[in-house]
Amino acid sequence: MIPRHQKIIFAVLFAASLAMGVMLWRLRERAHQRLLAGQDSAPTNAPEVAPAEPATLLVASDADGSLQPQVESLPLPADPGARARALLVRLLGLYAAPGATHPVPGGVNPVGQVFLMPVPKAQAESGRAAAAPAADATAAQANSPLLAVVNLNSSFLAGHPSGIETETLTVLSICGTLHANLPRVTEVRFLVDGQQHATLAGHADLTRTYLAAEAAPVQGAHP
Repeated sequence: MIPRHQKIIFAVLFAASLAMGVMLWRLRERAHQRLLAGQDSAPTNAPEVAPAEPATLLVASDADGSLQPQVESLPLPADPGARARALLVRLLGLYAAPGATHPVPGGVNPVGQVFLMPVPKAQAESGRAAAAPAADATAAQANSPLLAVVNLNSSFLAGHPSGIETETLTVLSICGTLHANLPRVTEVRFLVDGQQHATLAGHADLTRTYLAAEAAPVQGAHP
């Protein structure tokens, strides 16, 4: 015989278990309904894509050592840094395509990021303009020259042909493309996987600062 008090304890525990089971089932149903309601209210429109606009790429040609302006319609982000990266990804993608005028295998995602910042000398000059009216100072800042820091991926360097002319053409085409589309970019520096690297593929110096003016079309290029 089971003592009466044990029967009472068992009945209470059984009732409590049933009550908890019912409560958990109701909570589960409510959570499921909230999930369905959230899915129904979620926007179904596709994310907006940046509108296409004309962009000028300075495309290198190994045949005559020139940089040829090439206008393309590209979807470009509004953010200047992302815009610069999109331009360079397209430019270096042309070099990786079959029949390229400047063949460079390049790999996937040749450019990690492009950072834009005031050139150091512009920062020094800003101190001398501290007494200028606020409106003039704001306008000067909006038009101040920029330094572009291009962070290349090591996979791009690994596939780049070695040679002073081919490496120089790649560097100048990058500088020229940035300046043609972002005129405030007057200087360009390079990193590789976020670190300073000696050369592109054994020749072109990646430790120096390049002037965008050095990337003007050369040797037969037609602006």
